[in-house]
Amino acid sequence: MKADELKDFLDFKAEQYEKPEFLQSDPIQLPHRFTQKEDIEIVAFLVSTIAWGNRKSIIQSGEKLISIMENDPFNFVKNYAVGDVFNSDFVHRTFNSQDLNCFFLSLQRLYKGKGLEAAFEKVKPTDTIKDRIHNFRNAFFQDVDSTRTFKHVSDPMKNSAAKRLNMFLRWLVRSNLMGVDFGLWKSINPSELYLPLDVHTSNNARKLGILNRKQDDWKALEELMSILRKMDPNDPVKYDFALFGLGAFEKF
Repeated sequence: MKADELKDFLDFKAEQYEKPEFLQSDPIQLPHRFTQKEDIEIVAFLVSTIAWGNRKSIIQSGEKLISIMENDPFNFVKNYAVGDVFNSDFVHRTFNSQDLNCFFLSLQRLYKGKGLEAAFEKVKPTDTIKDRIHNFRNAFFQDVDSTRTFKHVSDPMKNSAAKRLNMFLRWLVRSNLMGVDFGLWKSINPSELYLPLDVHTSNNARKLGILNRKQDDWKALEELMSILRKMDPNDPVKYDFALFGLGAFEKF
């Protein structure tokens, strides 16, 4: 497939899947239940954090998280006390109530300051999304001594593709015009975003000849994004819908 034909194909598939119907089977449906900025941020962050495994199980675990937060996420986080979730028996894969306790305490600390969006602010003018994710991770775990919880927030500086954080940023940053993402955060430009690299997106990118690297890591993400940014410099991550949809819905 020629470059212009491939772009036309991926543009078509991105438009095909980025529709409100996408919410019916995707975890992003959970933050869509809320209207307050902070509620959306908290639910989006927690749900994206546990976004591994099949989407049905992620949604079920996300439902439990919302229930634990009494359907009032921001107020719950503001008033959270150490250990409040220890009797919840929450677990999703390796993420358990101990990790959730650390997450609630860290979120509470961030919201006592400038908030979650501010934690992704640039430290230096030259900071990229890679830097901003790394800086956020350091800020998030600033007062956390539970080392088992560190693995639940990836660090691209260690060559992780940081799939779940890139997914979270896509949700919060990209425009809401198509009814899927939120467009809430203006401090990050959609042109800066990185695609949440998962088994569907990476395998389909390789099949289409726009990714050669075999490992699903940050180096692979940089390789893929270099192509996608040429196709659409302003909104390269829209192709997440195309590459994901081809695998999840079409078994491409």
